[in-house]
Amino acid sequence: DPSEKMSVTTTPCPSFGRGTPRIAGRLLRRVRDFAVVGGEAKISLKMAQHALARLGVDDSGLDKNDHRYLEALVRRFGGGPVGLGTLAASTGESEDTLEDMVEPYLLQLGYIQRTPRGRVATPLAMKAFGQTAAQGAA
Repeated sequence: DPSEKMSVTTTPCPSFGRGTPRIAGRLLRRVRDFAVVGGEAKISLKMAQHALARLGVDDSGLDKNDHRYLEALVRRFGGGPVGLGTLAASTGESEDTLEDMVEPYLLQLGYIQRTPRGRVATPLAMKAFGQTAAQGAA
């Protein structure tokens, strides 16, 4: 089995696994699969970045669900505040999925805040999605 002989030639970015060994392991296996299919004997940084991009994971470790959540919060709702139910309906995800799978990492990175009035995008999230706080409020 060629995947058993594969080596990693760089230290993976810890954010790719969201600080969770299970997620990091899953992503590493997916990157390894890309390398095997591409006939690579080693996983280089370039190969890992390419594979992660194809998997929809950006340099911050944000995946498609995170992007969909932040785009809804920032672009559709002007940065908030917006309720969890409204975000769930807007993204097509359940409230439980957003609360348990998406929001913890966004909170950890400082992209969102949970307030009594609802979810609010931080200035960091507004900047990352191309708006200033003043533009979002308009």
